[in-house]
Amino acid sequence: MAGPDDYSLTIATLGGGWFQSDSGARMEAHSALERVRGPIDTLLVVGGSKFFDAIADANFLAQVKRLARTSRRVGSVCTGAFVLAAAGLLDGRKATTHWLYCDRLTRDYPLVSVDPDLIFVKDNNVYTSAGHTAGMDLALALTEDDLGQASALHASRMLVLFVRRPGGQSQFSAALELQAADRQPLHDLQAWLGNNLAANLSVEALAARVHMSSRNFARTFTKQIGTTPARYIERLRVDAARRMLEDSNIALERIAPLCGFGSGNSMRRSFMRILKVPPMDYRERFHSKC
Repeated sequence: MAGPDDYSLTIATLGGGWFQSDSGARMEAHSALERVRGPIDTLLVVGGSKFFDAIADANFLAQVKRLARTSRRVGSVCTGAFVLAAAGLLDGRKATTHWLYCDRLTRDYPLVSVDPDLIFVKDNNVYTSAGHTAGMDLALALTEDDLGQASALHASRMLVLFVRRPGGQSQFSAALELQAADRQPLHDLQAWLGNNLAANLSVEALAARVHMSSRNFARTFTKQIGTTPARYIERLRVDAARRMLEDSNIALERIAPLCGFGSGNSMRRSFMRILKVPPMDYRERFHSKC
């Protein structure tokens, strides 16, 4: 079981002293970054709204590169991946960051293989994670690697978190990834869809519901939402099935029709296409025992 002596935390900034987080909270660094010496077990670079300033600071990048050479492993949370990339620590590696910045990371650092759909990525001894809450998933994974599953489970219970969401778990849900329609009637249709996944959701049926021709509906939906009606509905159904697998003991063969899948095999194919994991494996990994 993890205890207070298992890890020793040092917060370091250039020059040390007090600093203010994005939330407005003021904190005091334990040390100036320039004074930190190795060996270091885990060098972790956090993200924030001012990461562009950080990657433009040659001294800061030099300190990160210096400390990385003496660290057993290096990691980042959210936009901290840009710092690692600017320091050359992600060249030739697979990485991720917050989905909002994945395209920019790909464009600015072409030597980095960016995967926008993962909560966290491990490439040898370099770890990158998505948004800030994904940093908690990364922390639990590192704890399990270092101290074992029992310690990770204890930490997750204290934090009221799932003990394990592997890096392969998608950081997206349909509601986050896909944009909302900017006007009625599609805006109202999106709200209706979430509560009627077992209904007939063919293009023809949906077009009739919003009083449009099938052709005009499909074209307008794709333009406003950013994906086809069929793909959008598949994501909604997978999200609904995920929640049932996590929070209930309902049998898989019952979950499929409740979420609008024609069969268990159909649900399995959608899970494999979107989440890269079959429903049974998903339940084994993420089912809440509480």
